[in-house]
Amino acid sequence: MSKIVIIGAGFVGSTIAYALMIGGTAQEIVLIDKIKEKARGEAMDLNHGASFVKPINIYAGDYSDCREADIIIITAGVSQRPGQTRLDLVETNTAIMKEIISRIMEYNTEAILIIVANPVDIISYVAWKSSDLPHSKVIGSGTVLDTSRFRHLLSVRCGIDPRNVHAYVIGEHGDSELPLWSTANIGGIPLERFCEDCTRACSSHIREEVSQGVREAAYEIIEGKGATYYAIALAVRRITESILRDEHSVLTVSAYINNIYGIKDIYLSVPCILGKQGVEKIIPFKLDETEKKLFFQTADIIKKSLPSDLLQPSLQLT
Repeated sequence: MSKIVIIGAGFVGSTIAYALMIGGTAQEIVLIDKIKEKARGEAMDLNHGASFVKPINIYAGDYSDCREADIIIITAGVSQRPGQTRLDLVETNTAIMKEIISRIMEYNTEAILIIVANPVDIISYVAWKSSDLPHSKVIGSGTVLDTSRFRHLLSVRCGIDPRNVHAYVIGEHGDSELPLWSTANIGGIPLERFCEDCTRACSSHIREEVSQGVREAAYEIIEGKGATYYAIALAVRRITESILRDEHSVLTVSAYINNIYGIKDIYLSVPCILGKQGVEKIIPFKLDETEKKLFFQTADIIKKSLPSDLLQPSLQLT
């Protein structure tokens, strides 16, 4: 029986619980929140739909309920507000994450951690350095959602089912993220060749417009309704499924990088194989010269934003 603990029962955490519930992903879900009444209310609301889904036990708990959890999902932290970037949240959410990891480690040193709190690449690094876990078991939600946004915008542009669009976003889950146009393909056909026969071929101007649409999507949603939670909940469910089912799926989670294109000691989103042990392998990926330059830039932004007390002096960005 699979057990998942979700720490943080706000918009994102409760929607993740709902997505896991309707997907039949786990048989036991525990909600933990500093406002205990909030966790209890969310659990009650979810349980009232139990007759419509596969058997599941959902309840509000505390950190002691992390025992025997297979996966612990951490969404707790200060949320991004209109006008803020994700990097504006570093200091506050670093302190919150250190406290959460300390509490988790009292009860469970075997679970896989999925970090959803922003800025996710930095906070995932903080979570790993603060825990007793191998880096393969501390995973950020990364650009799994951004990749889906990219595929959606391409599907609209090309008039193709997004499930047949294969393209990735790598780097920071944030303003410097990098949509990979050079390896994008439609049903196995490279995008460049597909565009030759397309009456709506993407010029460089259109490509930049699509890339900006991916980067700015969260800002637009936050401006409109205050928070993003539906799509990220589905992205986290997808990550969770790949781990619990040992699928070996390729997803652009935020993972520990140590010498890829010379980049070391950092968490960034790259295509990874996910299975029951967490990140089992980083898929070798090719970048053209422009993409390589942008990848270095996004890595440099994250590196400079890492808490200085956690850095390894011997491992620096090159």
